[in-house]
Amino acid sequence: MRLKLLASILLTAIANSAAMGANLSEIYQLARANDAEFSSARAAYTAGLEKLPQGRALLRPSVNLTGNLRENDSDSSGLFSSHQYGLSLSQPIYRKQNLETYEQAKLLVLQAEQTLKVAEQSLQLRVAQAYFAVLQAQDVLATAQSQKQAFSEQLAQARKSFEVGASTITDTHEAQARFDLTTAQEIAAQNDLEVKRRALEQIIASETPELARLSEAASLSLPEPNNMDAWVKQAESDNLFVALGKTAQENARREVGKQKGGHLPTLDLSAGYGGGRNVPTTGNTNSGYIGLDFALPIYQGGATASRVREAVALLEKSRHDLDSARRQARLDARQSFLGVLSGVAQVKALEQALVSSEAQLKSTKLGLEVGVRTRVDVLNAQQQLFTTKRDLAAARYQTLLAGLQLKAAAGSLNEEDLKAVDALLK
Repeated sequence: MRLKLLASILLTAIANSAAMGANLSEIYQLARANDAEFSSARAAYTAGLEKLPQGRALLRPSVNLTGNLRENDSDSSGLFSSHQYGLSLSQPIYRKQNLETYEQAKLLVLQAEQTLKVAEQSLQLRVAQAYFAVLQAQDVLATAQSQKQAFSEQLAQARKSFEVGASTITDTHEAQARFDLTTAQEIAAQNDLEVKRRALEQIIASETPELARLSEAASLSLPEPNNMDAWVKQAESDNLFVALGKTAQENARREVGKQKGGHLPTLDLSAGYGGGRNVPTTGNTNSGYIGLDFALPIYQGGATASRVREAVALLEKSRHDLDSARRQARLDARQSFLGVLSGVAQVKALEQALVSSEAQLKSTKLGLEVGVRTRVDVLNAQQQLFTTKRDLAAARYQTLLAGLQLKAAAGSLNEEDLKAVDALLK
């Protein structure tokens, strides 16, 4: 209820600032309050916290109160009524399995916390991916619409030139073909944008608001530190899946100790008090006791030994799982680091290509006016310019996403990183 109220307040705030558009952090807050996957993880975390009091209960005394009231019929006494009551207490003094279960409970609580952090990090990446996907789809649509407008103007000019005999029908056909192709691309882009919006709506459980766009003046920076080995080393130690693997391995080790405890004796302190009365044959009878209960398992059909072997095998599995998590963390860190580096270089190259494409279009149009360039050359130059703009926007989004993925691989992604992206939006 509290989260729903927060989401409602945030939606109102976003609606009031629609002219600026919702930034990445605002969309993330909506997702935290509404995403079903994250809500499920939060509920699982709450349930996981209960493992600790359950494990602690195995070390504490248990108290039971019993009683009964009966009508009896016997050959010697005839009909008579009876009632009994009893109060018993049992306090474990030494139970190896209970001790290990308690230690496992601590690990399960830690595992629940780590799993929630994984879900939170996953949500941050999913929101960023969906957010940038919408922006990129908007750019593709805008590019298609701009191309369509430009080709429409070229088509009109080609028709006029053909009518007065200044050009051939080939120029008209070329312009018409470009216009028709761009119309088809516009339809596909509109459909893709709708799909991307719906994907974001699935996460935030509300209609996608107007989104803040990436500023054209935004400067994308290299990773800090700009050293792949440093990021790989941090990923090996701090990656959230590596942390989960370590916890799982320790839990498996405790499970081996727990199952081996099935061969060990148990010792409990027990005490009780009770009494009863038979009417009319006897009076009240009361008694109490206190003592130690000792038990030594001798043979349980081989079940205990089998469970030990199973636990040992699962411990070995956990070692391999942890090794796999470390390898994946190293790979993710390297890929993301290289993604940022290549992305920044690609953005710079495309920015220069955009300047060149704009100059080329300008000179090509001038060449058409003086008769050294054809209308097809102008169409090609326009196509090149629009393609460069589209690729530049896509490269910026992919670079920003790679930066967030690098932080995630190193286990350091948080809301401050989303706010850093907000600073690049307008």
